[in-house]
Amino acid sequence: MSNGGYMDKNIVRAINAILAELHRNSGYLARREIEGILNIISSDTKRLEPFGFKVYSQNDEDGIIQEIFDRLSIKQGRFCEIGVENGLECNSLFLIHKGWRGWWIEGNPNQNKPIQEKFGTLLANGRLQLLVDFVTAENINSHFVECGLDKEELDFLSIDIDGNDIYLLEAMNIYPKVICIEYNAKFPPPLSKKPVYNPENRWQGTDYSGASLVAIDEIAQKKGYTLVATNITGVNAFFVRKDLVKNLFCSNNGAEYLYNPPRYWLTWDAFRGIGHVADFGPYTDLD
Repeated sequence: MSNGGYMDKNIVRAINAILAELHRNSGYLARREIEGILNIISSDTKRLEPFGFKVYSQNDEDGIIQEIFDRLSIKQGRFCEIGVENGLECNSLFLIHKGWRGWWIEGNPNQNKPIQEKFGTLLANGRLQLLVDFVTAENINSHFVECGLDKEELDFLSIDIDGNDIYLLEAMNIYPKVICIEYNAKFPPPLSKKPVYNPENRWQGTDYSGASLVAIDEIAQKKGYTLVATNITGVNAFFVRKDLVKNLFCSNNGAEYLYNPPRYWLTWDAFRGIGHVADFGPYTDLD
């Protein structure tokens, strides 16, 4: 490693070679798209995309989260993840393996039994705690109180509810150190797009699945957060509380600079033909 502990150029070149091999073995992928990825990950040694890897996360979020906390010199802490399904593909299970403790809040009651069965040991010893209820802008803070998350500083919050994510961010009255939140990469900067708020919203499997990166960044900035990265597949955005950012992340923290478009083809599910069907609204600026 060099550059103050950030990504060594030799490692970047190795990643470039891997992506080039991916291109050679995936004839339908556009060369321009691959070249765009290579340019991104080699353009700034403080960018977080090269650190991404998957352990239990949907994509490469586990690695990015690890690198953020390494730069913040936080080895263990407390987390809360909203939207985990059965828990086997989420952003905090890898943290539990590393000694973290925290809460899962899951809105689907059908996932209660699978979580209890699979993670019974963690639930019994208190490393993991579970609340099963559908989270809305109206009840998010009462849920934080119920979980005791209003009493101690939270290190990491992950929000993945496929629609109302931005409204939970806007409504919450706690200030964790790091936030991971899904954005709708269909809308590139400078578009600021939000779905119309519906507390009963359930994702229908289409690309009507949340707010644009610019819209989320606008709310996050008002709440005292700085955008530090998005992942290479264009799914999640990462924010760090402004008092902690210092010079640890990219000096250019604009959404235009850190935005990644939807590259769902980089995931295994996409190669199996699973994707987001096009859908439309309603959106706040069009209703």
